[in-house]
Amino acid sequence: MDFRLTDDQRALQEGVRKLLEGRFGRERLRAAVDGPGGEPDTSLDRALWRELGDAGFFALRLPERDGGVGLGRPEAVLAFEEAGRALLPGPLVATHLAAGTVPGAATGETVVTRVDGELVEWLDAADQVLGNAAGAVPVRSVDPLTPLHRVPGAAGERGAVTGSGVVTGLGAESGSGAESGSGAAGGFGAAADAVLAALLTAAEQLGSAGRTTGAAVRYAREREQFGRPIGSFQAVKHLCAQMLVRTETARAAVYGAAVTGDAVEIAGAKLLADDAAVSNARDCLQVHGGMGFTWEADVHLHLKRAWTRAERWPTRREAAELLAAALL
Repeated sequence: MDFRLTDDQRALQEGVRKLLEGRFGRERLRAAVDGPGGEPDTSLDRALWRELGDAGFFALRLPERDGGVGLGRPEAVLAFEEAGRALLPGPLVATHLAAGTVPGAATGETVVTRVDGELVEWLDAADQVLGNAAGAVPVRSVDPLTPLHRVPGAAGERGAVTGSGVVTGLGAESGSGAESGSGAAGGFGAAADAVLAALLTAAEQLGSAGRTTGAAVRYAREREQFGRPIGSFQAVKHLCAQMLVRTETARAAVYGAAVTGDAVEIAGAKLLADDAAVSNARDCLQVHGGMGFTWEADVHLHLKRAWTRAERWPTRREAAELLAAALL
């Protein structure tokens, strides 16, 4: 069996990367982070959202007969990997999952978010919420480009995967705030959507892990100390090598889980991807030294986004419990 990407998949990956580099490159990222008056700009770029819709980002898995692109999970993973690499903000996963059920989600005309445990991302910017967001209150987010709300009393409502791979405990109640989903439109609570959300989040984490690996290697080649590039020192070599190993291990797990669609394998893939994204950002910061701790460097943005994504279902603890249960 050949596990290499096909020519079409590579073309898709390159196309999404070029689109994001052109519409949300580093200048746009820093403009959003630094924002008016030095405060992060957390208003969603609706024009970019519609452009993503025109490019088929949200309708990637939607059948062609329904106006979608007609591709599958592996292709969606490649697209979300690029989004993670670019630190693209917004409720991408929820809007992607809502394509075909929530009118306008596939084209980017409607912004959809979802309740994940007790947290809701981008609630104020959303046109529709999947899940019960009644009484949600804003909380300070560690990531400057991921505004969060907390739903009182929602802790413990996250799902669990049994040893047989069945997802339980994921309610699909409708909520308030922006227009809340009901019926088919409120179907994020469905097990398949919950598991797919975890897979796409893992893909975003994988993209971030790859980006910080590349940034660390590039800086290690350019920065000189004692008359030689710091990448020639064994300690720095080991850091960069460990980053690559984490990234490629996570890549194998995420790509494999995209093919099988198995809930337990997806939980394992998110566990590995979360670790790769967080640990690689930490190591990238170390390679950059004092420069890595500054606001002007982008390393802290990857670390903060990785921390935020790691709190989505399943968290590290939850994923480990799921895998342990599947082994018993």
